[in-house]
Amino acid sequence: MANPRLLYLGNGRSLQSVAKLDERFEAWGLRVDRFWAYNGEFPASLEPYDGIFLSGSPHGAYEDIPFINREHDLIRDAADRGIPMLGICFGSQILGSALCGRDQVFRRDFCEIGYKTLTTSEHAADDLLAADLGPAFDMFVWHNDEVRADHPDMTILASTDICPNQIWRYRDAPVWGIQGHPEVTRVQAPIWFEQNRERMEKDGADVDALKAAADEAATAKTMLTRFTELLLRG
Repeated sequence: MANPRLLYLGNGRSLQSVAKLDERFEAWGLRVDRFWAYNGEFPASLEPYDGIFLSGSPHGAYEDIPFINREHDLIRDAADRGIPMLGICFGSQILGSALCGRDQVFRRDFCEIGYKTLTTSEHAADDLLAADLGPAFDMFVWHNDEVRADHPDMTILASTDICPNQIWRYRDAPVWGIQGHPEVTRVQAPIWFEQNRERMEKDGADVDALKAAADEAATAKTMLTRFTELLLRG
């Protein structure tokens, strides 16, 4: 049987981020088709795909921009087909916006940024992606926009002290959103932080301290490998 096929939607200013998660998905056994959604690139059909990954973006999921509107339609189509989806940062937000309403995403008046301890909910232990997280784990987070935690179709899996919806699942479907950034490795983190120094400092971060504290966040990364394993199992 051919390896499962993953649709990788790049929503950022470049198709590949410093995390190079698309390459890791390939190393883990998936065939990855990359489309730069930010640049208006989308597949003609979802028929070939066994899973979808949605990346971060400098935009807000609530913005009236052609690629964002088109991605909303793609997400709803994929949900109707039962295709597993995983979104990180903006990817989580646009999943929430597409499936639960655009008013589910809002911009907070200050930024949550840094390595934070997340507390899991009672639903995490039995979840296909969150089962290895334990009662608490660390992950880097950086966001102004956020997905509300009050929708009946959302199962909240993990929270921080100021963000109640850090990780969530849509109904009992294979659809998950992660607000933080489990994809960035300890080696990649200082590079990413330096590339974004000016913006991070405006958001209230001490970039040099973040670089010194760079962490693998290995527990958080189990969500990425579990999503891959889900696709490999079919």
